[in-house]
Amino acid sequence: MADDEVTPEQLTAIAAENEEPELVNYKPPAQKSMKEIQELDKDDESLRKYKHALLGQGNSEADPEVPNVQVTRMSLICETAPDPLVLDLQGDLEAFKKQAFILKEGVEYKIKISFKVNKEIVSGLKYVQQTFRKGIKIDKSDYMVGSYGPRLTEYDFLTVVEEAPTGVFARGNYAIKSKFTDDDKHDHLSWEWNLNIKKDWKD
Repeated sequence: MADDEVTPEQLTAIAAENEEPELVNYKPPAQKSMKEIQELDKDDESLRKYKHALLGQGNSEADPEVPNVQVTRMSLICETAPDPLVLDLQGDLEAFKKQAFILKEGVEYKIKISFKVNKEIVSGLKYVQQTFRKGIKIDKSDYMVGSYGPRLTEYDFLTVVEEAPTGVFARGNYAIKSKFTDDDKHDHLSWEWNLNIKKDWKD
């Protein structure tokens, strides 16, 4: 049976199974700058040391023109993949719509997002992913990444282990819309990419 025989009704049923309840309204606390945090209780030596251990030196060399959060790479981590599966998110994002990651059906994998925080603490970072098949949204995943302070080196976030779908109906192309956002709903980066599920890596 060919991939084209997957019907819109079947895709709608899959989407209904994967639908998640709306999150309760959450209001994040007011954000303070690194300078404000460092100035608070600056005469308390033990608190000063604690904040230094927690926040580090920060990144005083950050270019004021660069965004606070830079998403640099997305990788699919799969032990059985014959080649690295990496997207450079500092390049041409439009090009990703014309290519696809090949993933063998049934394999386990994780998504790794590499990012930098340059100037200020960012609260409640979140990775949001919507998956479409033949134009129908069949899944949405929200991953809480956490809160991070500025530093010179990158951070890496790994999702939980996912399993690629299997079977004749599951094979084919999936269009995915990804977004890296936070509690304040800043869109740090949005990108679209494709995942092609095949019977084998070289099928």
